[in-house]
Amino acid sequence: MPHTFFHTLAAAHQAAPAPLPTAAFVGLAERLLDVLFPERSADRLAGPAAVAAAVQHLEHDLAALLPAAPALPRPPQELAAELVAQLPALHELLLLDAQAILAADPAAQDLAEVIGTYPGFYALALHRLAHALHRRGVRLLPRLLSEHAHQRTGIDIHPGARIGRSCSIDHGTGIVIGETAVIGDHVRLFQGVTLGALSVAKELASIKRHPTIEDHVVVYAGATILGGSTVVGRHSIIGGNVWLTESVPSHSRVYHRAQLHVTRTEDPSADLVFSI
Repeated sequence: MPHTFFHTLAAAHQAAPAPLPTAAFVGLAERLLDVLFPERSADRLAGPAAVAAAVQHLEHDLAALLPAAPALPRPPQELAAELVAQLPALHELLLLDAQAILAADPAAQDLAEVIGTYPGFYALALHRLAHALHRRGVRLLPRLLSEHAHQRTGIDIHPGARIGRSCSIDHGTGIVIGETAVIGDHVRLFQGVTLGALSVAKELASIKRHPTIEDHVVVYAGATILGGSTVVGRHSIIGGNVWLTESVPSHSRVYHRAQLHVTRTEDPSADLVFSI
């Protein structure tokens, strides 16, 4: 093996930035969710003073972790204080998400089950945390949260995606929501939905590449909706396995018409006819 190869790798090791504190940052997010939703935790905080102390510790730890992100737009203490000040609004948004999931899923028994076990709620919770940091210009750390949620749930939401109130993600595995996607209020997404770009050319990075889903839309399993100019109008239903690259008006019903033929015979040796 060429000796220069070792020199090249050694130089790369010397120049590489410090690794991001993935475990610490994800752990902080988990602690924050435990404070906001005691349904997730075995510990109970004894009164408002204990809650205030826990939040203060979270703010301190966040301010200590934020310098690991490159090119912070403002001092870490200021950013941490802003995020903590947003906790009441964040808590309200996540409660609305949990209530939307509970209302949409006949299998869900109560809010505690949704908050404590549902992957759609967990992915939305980490996304809303990541999005709050992303909006403030924090780089890379929001991606740690989104990638952790992706690994744990199979739901891939870029921190830049804008998601409205009362979002319901059912099952969720395989959902992909791109950076510039915009999702309105009271939207329901099922597993395998892709809100993606028509082109992945690098020069398009600064423009809107992903679709807009307006209020009260349902997108069923396996649907793919592509393009930054694609708008799904409010109160529309997008059926399973639909491939959509153009806008549809409000109150639309978009579905893929498949032909399925079922035959029955008492003789299992009879000729089989398959239609796909």
